[in-house]
Amino acid sequence: MLISKRMSGFGLLLLSRRTGVMSFTTTTLRSVAKHTVTSTSATPSPFSLLQPKSSIQYPTTNALRMSTTPEGELSISEIEALVAKKGDEIRALKTDGISKEDLAPHIAELKELKSRLPSTDPPPKPKPPKQQKQQKQKQPQTKKDDKPLTESEFRQARLDKLASMRDANVEPFAYTYEPTHTSQELIDLYDGKLEGGEEDSEVDVAVAGRILARRGFGKLSFYTIQDEMGIIQLQFEKSRMGESFKNLKAWTDTGDIIGARGTIRRTDKGELSVYAKEWTMLTKSIAPLPDKFHGLTDISKRYRSRHVDLIVNPNVRQTFRDRAKITMSLRQQLDQLGFLEMDTPVLHSISGGADAKPFETYHNSMDMNLTLRIATELHLKRLIVGGFDKVFEVGRIFRNEGISTRHNPEFTSVELYQAYTDYNDMMELTEQLICGMAETCNDDIASIPYGDDIISLARPWKRITMHDIVAEQLPDVDFTDTSPTNLEKAKASAAAAGVPKTEECKTIGYLLNACFEELCESKLIQPTFVTDYPVEISPLAKPHRSKPGLVERFELFATGRELANSFSELTDPIDQRARLEEQAAKKAAGDEEACDVDEGFLEALEVGMPPTGGLGIGIDRVVMLLTNSPSIRDVIAFPLLKPDS
Repeated sequence: MLISKRMSGFGLLLLSRRTGVMSFTTTTLRSVAKHTVTSTSATPSPFSLLQPKSSIQYPTTNALRMSTTPEGELSISEIEALVAKKGDEIRALKTDGISKEDLAPHIAELKELKSRLPSTDPPPKPKPPKQQKQQKQKQPQTKKDDKPLTESEFRQARLDKLASMRDANVEPFAYTYEPTHTSQELIDLYDGKLEGGEEDSEVDVAVAGRILARRGFGKLSFYTIQDEMGIIQLQFEKSRMGESFKNLKAWTDTGDIIGARGTIRRTDKGELSVYAKEWTMLTKSIAPLPDKFHGLTDISKRYRSRHVDLIVNPNVRQTFRDRAKITMSLRQQLDQLGFLEMDTPVLHSISGGADAKPFETYHNSMDMNLTLRIATELHLKRLIVGGFDKVFEVGRIFRNEGISTRHNPEFTSVELYQAYTDYNDMMELTEQLICGMAETCNDDIASIPYGDDIISLARPWKRITMHDIVAEQLPDVDFTDTSPTNLEKAKASAAAAGVPKTEECKTIGYLLNACFEELCESKLIQPTFVTDYPVEISPLAKPHRSKPGLVERFELFATGRELANSFSELTDPIDQRARLEEQAAKKAAGDEEACDVDEGFLEALEVGMPPTGGLGIGIDRVVMLLTNSPSIRDVIAFPLLKPDS
């Protein structure tokens, strides 16, 4: 007799070298039988240790056999009979609706019985290494010599698939499709519903989106698609889809736009999926998307290929979604306040409304030199003269100036004008409008992250005059003394503080502004109104009612940059003509940013314009702040770029 190294729950298993008959030692067998048939025994049956606590106790085949089988050896045929009997018993229990917990000990007993039978199966063949399987899956992405496909070869492979679809009379560029839900709607609808492996077979949903990832497992495939609102998984099975499953694998690539219709299922791993019954090619993508692991990270390429940037970077899509909400909020607020949105010309015969160099163009049929507008101000003021009390325009502005993280040659602003108000009223309106825009994309406007700073838009905002804020940096300089002697002394102090080109400042007002821009502007991180500017740099603002040499003007600063500009608008046509003629003289002397004399605007002022407050807000810079975007190009969908060499 050979003694097996395996110990069973019923005793030591013995195998006869001569007869091949297995047996249990008599003593152990008798002991097991005693514990099995005596329900009140202090020592439990070995199989009872596997049984869960339950109000229903099902007898086991082993218990019945142990109570009736005499001592001695069990032959292989007897064990096979017990296996068959136990199998019949398990099937009957399943029919009766036994729970999984109560069925578990019976399954364990059946396995134990089967383990006593000598193995007749041939040894299993070794499985191929996992690495070989992965290489097989990647073969379509490489040539026969295992070199990666070039971009042109990728393109040709997709063109071949497109041709194959047309050969099969399948249109690769669909005309229409009707999704029933977006990805986010399905995620919200099934939040907290369906266990792993469970299906809602009563629904019929259709989704559409771009393929971001594909994972194939023979007769089963999982696709991840992206629509405008997010991503969702599609599950495809050959047994469910038939011949179309083969076409799915043969024709689709990452980047294709497809539609899928089916039920909803949550996979065993808990992933909500559309369990597809059918699929439709909506648009075959010819150019591959960037590598899924690295994405589109090159800044210049992101701006040049914004369409791809939007596909692969969800945060970029969110930025432009927030931008749309911000401008919509602005328009809604102004509409509720009674403002009328107007349209003014983009092509001007006279540039005006700001100190900026314009883009020049030419109209052939009219034989006219024209410029693109640098502001909407002068035409909107003429509408106030015409009898409208509240007007605004959200429009594109064009300035032929430098490019930086805060400057773009074309940008969007809102300019508004309200009769019978001044710059104090405009400060209140500015706070109201920007806070309203901020609430559309920020939960707490008192704590808005921007770079390394936290910006608070909680009202009221700080207000400080330009004189006072510059005096904090240059306390020994008197900017109210306009004498030539004081001007030279002030220039020396400013130059010592690091202010550049002080020698070019011809008046104390120009020097004051230069000191502010160099020493103060970048330090204004929290929203701050800087008020009461020198008249020299504000040709369209009304003189200050109590401070000679200054005008009623403010600029709003936050994150170290200007966000808004406002005046108590100059309504005196005589004073306005004198200031514009001074600007024209500067332009004739070579100042490209000085404006011209606009006779049409002056004629309107002579008719009479009521006291008016005006305000301009840079939409792009506000969006930068509210979306934590470091560059103006991040919030302009298609910024102007040099040609890609």
